[in-house]
Amino acid sequence: MKIDFAPPDVPLSRRLQTAAVMQWVFSFLALAPCCILLFFVLLFTRFWLVSVLYAGWWFVDWDTPSRGGRRVNFLCNLSVWYHMRDYFPVRLVKTVDLDSRKNYIFGFHPHGILVAGAFTNFCTLSTGFSTLYPGLTPYLLMLPLWFRAPFFRDYIMFAGLVPSDKETASYVLQQPEGGKVVVIAVGGAPEALDARPGAYTLLLANKKGFVKLAMEHGTPLVPVFSFGENEVFNQVDNPRGTWLRWVQERLQRIMGISLPLFHARGVFQYSFGLMPFRKPIHTVVGKPIPVERKERPSDEELNELHERYMSELSELFEEHKGHYGVPEDKHLTFV
Repeated sequence: MKIDFAPPDVPLSRRLQTAAVMQWVFSFLALAPCCILLFFVLLFTRFWLVSVLYAGWWFVDWDTPSRGGRRVNFLCNLSVWYHMRDYFPVRLVKTVDLDSRKNYIFGFHPHGILVAGAFTNFCTLSTGFSTLYPGLTPYLLMLPLWFRAPFFRDYIMFAGLVPSDKETASYVLQQPEGGKVVVIAVGGAPEALDARPGAYTLLLANKKGFVKLAMEHGTPLVPVFSFGENEVFNQVDNPRGTWLRWVQERLQRIMGISLPLFHARGVFQYSFGLMPFRKPIHTVVGKPIPVERKERPSDEELNELHERYMSELSELFEEHKGHYGVPEDKHLTFV
């Protein structure tokens, strides 16, 4: 295989962008295991007190992730995130104003491989969320498993990440002052197994938990589609029914995380590696769907709202796809 090396005269701005994305990919894929290893290794060194003191802090702070976490706007506004934004680049597109006196549930689609659009738009200030939607604070839901990793849990809480369980989402949505946005990558980890360039398959047909959550709290639902999310990585072919897909789905059920075999480019060459391609990501936030509060919605009411949500998401996709290079004959598929 011929390797396409990066030219030696790459501008400093692009090198900084690459470095920013490289640390993000590392954080996503390897930082949690490194933090766990560090915690136990320190116990057998002269710095053992660090782990002991942290364990005490961890015990006292155990419930913080499910109580909205500990977002630090200063860290969300570091220059590294602006370099990451410009690498792809990532853009947040507003379609209507949102009332800061209300809470909202954003349904984010598609999940993609590493949820680059969701992280950049809702966990950093680099794309202007706070300017476009003044008075609103986003909370991106992440697998609860990662909040059991020492040190790493604090790192992701600083970015506004919270566990993806009903208790946490309900706590955020119950805040009476409003201005809270729960961001849910509805397809979750299983949807990542379908993420590849040109794919518009969403794991949504039987995903109704977020709709029920909205009805129980009377929270408006806002469909969000991130054009380009699936374009930044290639994935090994794994159609449903193959042995590879069977293994991946079985591991996902056991571990709670999916293991897509993805690849793209490297740091100093463009032929292979785990760095995403420089492809634009445009995250379009649609209009809110009013939701009447029903603590115990019937199946009929739940299905009706779910159908409306899918319809609104499809309309959002169809309305904007022409602006972002999606062929006219491409449509969303719900499975």
